[in-house]
Amino acid sequence: MKRLILFLLAFIVIKMNAQDNLIFNRRFIECEDQWVAFSINEDSSHIYGFIYIDSQAGLTLNLEGRFKYEPDSSLVVKKEQDTNIKVRLENNNVNVAIIPEEMFNDLHVDSIPEWLKYYKTDVDSITRLYKWGYMYNGWGLCDKALEYLLKAKAIDVEYKGLLTEIAYSYNCLKKYDLSAEVLAEALRLNPTDAYTNKEYIYTLSQQKNIQKAIEQYEKLVELEVDDTYNAENCFNILGQFYYQKDVKNFKKWVKELRKWPNSNKKIDAYIEMMEKELKKN
Repeated sequence: MKRLILFLLAFIVIKMNAQDNLIFNRRFIECEDQWVAFSINEDSSHIYGFIYIDSQAGLTLNLEGRFKYEPDSSLVVKKEQDTNIKVRLENNNVNVAIIPEEMFNDLHVDSIPEWLKYYKTDVDSITRLYKWGYMYNGWGLCDKALEYLLKAKAIDVEYKGLLTEIAYSYNCLKKYDLSAEVLAEALRLNPTDAYTNKEYIYTLSQQKNIQKAIEQYEKLVELEVDDTYNAENCFNILGQFYYQKDVKNFKKWVKELRKWPNSNKKIDAYIEMMEKELKKN
């Protein structure tokens, strides 16, 4: 009886070890050029595939098939008949597991798929570096974005939109002094670009340089620059007056914000919350 118990315990440990190497704690964007598995399905199987970035479609899964562990810990693999199934991945809360190399043989895959080379033909071009940096910024991995964007900057500092995208990364990482430095150069190259000015006003507000932020905003209005971001610019300014508990100026800039089109419902919600908080004081 004792031997039977020991055997059963050993069997359980082996089975657990076979499956415990799959840890579902990675976002899609953290898995570029990796084999990944999705968490268990209703039939106890895992979908698996290879994640890469397509310069046109963005983050993409090349679906390879399914696998599942049998009660005896053996691995049953079912490949997709069509090996060219592509799934565009969106930014969401789904976590996947990076498949360890020791499973590659059982899954009948190479560490780097042969077809991936067709997506790596322009890895050092400034266009690709910029696109990759832009995508990583969009996913909130701004330190990773900077790796690509700074390489692009070394090729051509005047590449359209590049300096502003670098500034976005620095702002995301709360490195506002570096952002201001980069944006000064971006504005020298294109002083009326609405997006660059929006990022600059945000940077100034985060540096608590509120008067300079206001001056920059007023300059934009006077020059009748594209007003797409004017509501957001006002919001970044009034936010500092909220933190200062300066009710008079806060209300003034809420009124200014209302002059401009604003499709961002979050701004309205934040202002409502700020107004309630200020009334308590």
